[in-house]
Parts: sequence; C-alpha cells; structure tokens
Amino acid sequence: MESARSLVPHQSSSFKLPIASLRNVFRPHDVERKLAKLPGRDHESLRTTYERMLERGPERFQVKPSGLPDMAALYEQLPNFTEALDDVKRHVALAQDSRDGLEVTPMLLLGPPGIGKTHFARKLAELLGTGMNLVPMCSVTAGWLLSGASSQWKGAKPGKVFEALVEGQYANPVIVVDEIDKANADAQYDPLGAMYSLLEHDTAADFIDEFAEVAIDASQVIWIMTANDERCIPEPILNRMNVFEIEPPSADAARAIACSLYVSIRAEHGWGGRFEPKPRAEVLDQLALLAPRDMRRALMTGFGNARLEGRDEIWVEDLPKPAAKGKLGFLQ
Repeated sequence: MESARSLVPHQSSSFKLPIASLRNVFRPHDVERKLAKLPGRDHESLRTTYERMLERGPERFQVKPSGLPDMAALYEQLPNFTEALDDVKRHVALAQDSRDGLEVTPMLLLGPPGIGKTHFARKLAELLGTGMNLVPMCSVTAGWLLSGASSQWKGAKPGKVFEALVEGQYANPVIVVDEIDKANADAQYDPLGAMYSLLEHDTAADFIDEFAEVAIDASQVIWIMTANDERCIPEPILNRMNVFEIEPPSADAARAIACSLYVSIRAEHGWGGRFEPKPRAEVLDQLALLAPRDMRRALMTGFGNARLEGRDEIWVEDLPKPAAKGKLGFLQ
C-alpha cells in the first residue's frame, strides 16, 4: 500500500531526490500469525526476526528522481557504459509525471575484470537515491545466500534479499549480484535458483525467504548483474535481463576517467585543496594504462608520495612503479 506523503531522506550531490511514496514490503499480519505459532522455547533466532520485523514496520521508501536527472557527469566518468546509462535514462523518463514507481529492467553488465562494472552500479544507486547491496557470487556454493536457509538448519539466517528490504530503508534498493558467472551450482543447491522468480516482476512481489517463510515484496528491486562470460549463465536467466557488453575504455576515455577520478578524490578530502585542480598530461597517460578499478589506488599512492616530497602536484614518479606488460604495479 502506497502513501502520498513526500519526504526527503537522501539528497544526491547533484540534485534533490524526493520520496515518491512509501511502500509496504511485507504484510504485518503474516508475521504476527507466524510469531503466534512458534513453540515457546524453540526457534529463538526466528522469533527475534519476526519481532524485529514488527518493530520496524513494513513501510519503506520508494524513491525516484523528481525529474530527468542531469547525467552528463556520469557519461563523462563512465564513457564505456553509454548504452547502459541510456537504458536507465529511458526508465527514469517513463516514471516521470506519474505516481508510478521507478521500474528498471534487470541488467547484465558483461565484460572483462576491472573495467568498472561494480563502480557503475554504485554510481547508479547514488543517482537514483536508493541503497546498494553487493552479493558476490564467486565463492557461493548454496542458494540460501539470496533466498535464506530453512530455520530447521543450525546457524540458518535470512537471505540477502530479505536483509536488503527488511533491514534497509528502501523498497527499491539496487542489488548487485557480482560475478554471477562464477556461481558454483551443484545438483542439490543452485545459487541462482532464487533468481528465476526474483527477476520476474509478478513472482518477485510475493518472494518467500526460506528462513522467515513470509512473503516479501521484491518487485521494486533494481537488479544489476556483472559477469565476465555469459556462457556460464543459464539461458532462462539471461532471457530475463537486458545484456550490455562493456568494452574496455579507449585511450582517450581512459584518460578522461583518470582525470575525473583525480578531481573526485581531490574534492572528497580536506587535503585535496593543497593540490593543483587538474593532473599533468603525462600522469594521465600513465594512469590510462591501468584498468579503471586500479586508478584510484594509484592516484592515492601518487597524492601521498607528492605530499611527502612537499609538492602540490603529482609527478609520474609518484605513481606506483610500472609492472610487467605495461601495467602499473604496486611495488613501492
């Protein structure tokens, strides 16, 4: 059930994001009924979960931008994600001038490691004004990570979807399933089993966490998957997503990303004012050899070394020493 109230629990640095509505993510009477049926001395963890749900209540913020946001900075920071950003912009445009919530088709970001897929997801969560939850699949061997484990099992607990919606603030959080192609499925427990219903809008509205056994409305979740190889992802799951092949940035785009990171780091820290507003061209050339996810670490090393030398700008020699194959290492 939605409310017409308008609140502002979060503001982006670039524009304000009002709350479009409040949405119930579970039905309290379902929880009360489950709690009443619990044996007196058993299932203390489950009892605590139900009590916590009733204490917090079912209402969560369902947010969307108040207008079509200015995404120019994101296009500049993430030049190799243009198609994915275009898709987000279309969904935001559809949700404007109505009481409808923001509905984004699940997306798969497909590409080599280190090109910024998880960074894109974090920036998207900031843009939309909602929370982000990361679910790494590279070491997962059981489906309960997403859907919870039965309370009959020792040490059982709710899954990540339940936690994001019940313990979080938002009815439409961004949930990132990182390296979905690395999920280790076996015949008994499929780590991706829950995704078949979670990626379908209608079935996600009554998602059952195996621990709590209470219907949760996960229909508003914004899903982002990342993968290096689509061949390892079941076809029925692929068919539920928009697939975007993310290429490594070009040399010019890599320089733009490095410059954007430099400006961002400088602005985020009090000591940043001691440094020049823009980095040297040769520093950008060296950083452009790095994968985007390694640029920030290299820059932080460069800032630190420059400060130790009493300089107000980073020189190439302040960056980590070049490693094999033209990449920068961290062999200080």
